[in-house]
Amino acid sequence: MKTAETVVLFGGTGFIGTHLTQNLLERRAARKIVLADIVPPRDEPWTARLQEGLRTGTVEFIRWDVREPAREAQLPGSADLVVNLAAIHREPGHTAAEYFETNLRGAENVCAYASAVKCHRIVFTSSIAPYGPSEERKDERSEAAPETPYGKSKLQAEAMHRAWQKAGPERKLLILRPGVVFGAGEGGNVTRLVRSLVKGYFAYTGNWQTRKAGGYVKELCRVIDFALEHQDRTGEAVMLLNFGMDPPPTLEEYVDAIRRVAGITRKPVSVPRWLLLGASYLIDVVARTFGIRQAVSPVRVRKLLRSTYIAPHTLHEMGYTWQYSLDEALRDWQRDKPEDFAR
Repeated sequence: MKTAETVVLFGGTGFIGTHLTQNLLERRAARKIVLADIVPPRDEPWTARLQEGLRTGTVEFIRWDVREPAREAQLPGSADLVVNLAAIHREPGHTAAEYFETNLRGAENVCAYASAVKCHRIVFTSSIAPYGPSEERKDERSEAAPETPYGKSKLQAEAMHRAWQKAGPERKLLILRPGVVFGAGEGGNVTRLVRSLVKGYFAYTGNWQTRKAGGYVKELCRVIDFALEHQDRTGEAVMLLNFGMDPPPTLEEYVDAIRRVAGITRKPVSVPRWLLLGASYLIDVVARTFGIRQAVSPVRVRKLLRSTYIAPHTLHEMGYTWQYSLDEALRDWQRDKPEDFAR
């Protein structure tokens, strides 16, 4: 993508937004980057490039809740590119209504802002959740069949962005459906997997071959740039891209790669599935009773047992070349944030 005058990232201080900002700065792909979010930018050693951008004024933070109309915030009066990363996505963690309230109202407000400032390009990060879990391979040609409020809200938000694009022939839309995205600052499922292996309490539950679609956050940044350049070159108005390694790694492949990178020699034990699921219910009840925040829940355990076999068919057709293998991605993450892998 050619250098943009102004890029506005909604939800820009989150995990993906922070990496995308640093990628834009590294490539000098934007003269001004505006991060609109409800929390301030991260100030950690691995975000040094972002901090430099804030000091020099190349990056600006604007506190704004995506559920509020954009006119309530002091957002730029023009933008060359809008990136909508804003969403609530943790499952469990929210009521069904909250997924729709944030993800749909946010999509509406972001599209309204783009229309108001005559921005002709939006990148929207959706999710593979609209496909639903599957042991069978699915790609962009597969029918969406979301099972959760989060997946349903993301599919509806995609439709809202498509309606925005359709309203103007000069508008371009890139929709990304990533699997689990991991790397420094993620703090989610893959980080928990790394920590459980490092600390020695991870156990299989007969789910060695469960496949989990996912990819490295820096690879996702490369894919966004690649897709935007493709749209510039071909004039394609709407693109839908799955993002994740192909084939999706099995849980065993994730575990073995983490063990190699972290230098873990001991092999994980295996426990009966019913035992782990039963324990998760007990822990969940106790935690709810005493108001304790904890990562073990029946929902998360069941997710561990179900595959998400989602393939990036369109990226293959476009001739995209992957930079990071699973081991290379984990080693790069370790270089950025070695404390995640420290024993």
